[in-house]
Amino acid sequence: MLRVPSEINANQFESLKIQDMTFVAYRNEVYPSRYEVFFEKHAIIYVLEGEKRFIHPNHEVYLKKGDILFIKRGFYFMSESIHDAYKSLVFFFDEKLLKEFVGQNFEIFEGINATNTAPHQANIDGLLSFHAQASFERFVDSIFPYFKVQSLHKTHFLRLKFQELLLHLLEADTQLLLRDSLFKIFQNPKTDLGYLMNKYALKPLKMNELAKLSGRSLSAFKRDFEEQFQTSPALWLKQKRLDYAKLCLDTTTQSVSEVSLEIGYESVSHFIKAYKEKYGHTPRKSP
Repeated sequence: MLRVPSEINANQFESLKIQDMTFVAYRNEVYPSRYEVFFEKHAIIYVLEGEKRFIHPNHEVYLKKGDILFIKRGFYFMSESIHDAYKSLVFFFDEKLLKEFVGQNFEIFEGINATNTAPHQANIDGLLSFHAQASFERFVDSIFPYFKVQSLHKTHFLRLKFQELLLHLLEADTQLLLRDSLFKIFQNPKTDLGYLMNKYALKPLKMNELAKLSGRSLSAFKRDFEEQFQTSPALWLKQKRLDYAKLCLDTTTQSVSEVSLEIGYESVSHFIKAYKEKYGHTPRKSP
């Protein structure tokens, strides 16, 4: 699994940073390529050439040249290149800069109902796609020189480019769904912990990543979780994953090692030990 932007590989991507924050990465991809990717930040993918498919349990998205895809933080995809000429730019939305942008341009977001921002709320729960306008293509052309130019003021230029990016995207957002999504991010509401934990229970996320997805600091995440569930998030996750493991072993033909890997155990022996502690017998052995 590739975590982006923190695990962007310099051998596969060129990237530009605003201070220590990845702003945009350019990929000239080796074909074929299929891997699971987890978005640690809100992101925009712009397809320069070729085609790409993103596979998610509730979505399957095809992108072609000129397409733009907004991805909300916390999304998992199986990413698959379906064209040997695939190239893309991926822009990452740092929330600090996003909040600065919304605060400086608040008139754009006036009139949004904070409790029910859009009639098509299901459409903005993580994914939005639209096609680039000519003005956005010209903006993208203006980004490439920064990959080569060294400048004392590059960070300041890129901050302006970040604001320009958002304005171009809002211009292309004729249904105002992206506008509503950005405003919800700006409000930074805390995610319901029950929904969050059930959604990511089987994903190999670290505790600090779950905390960030919940909109809380790590200490606040642990405190709120223990107040709501009367147990620690680590213990809750362990029990949830073991319950799922038992279900898989009882109802499928998956092997112990396959199930162990699926629920995030790097060591099969550790999984067997944890399973026996909970159920009193090793996997596949009748009690």
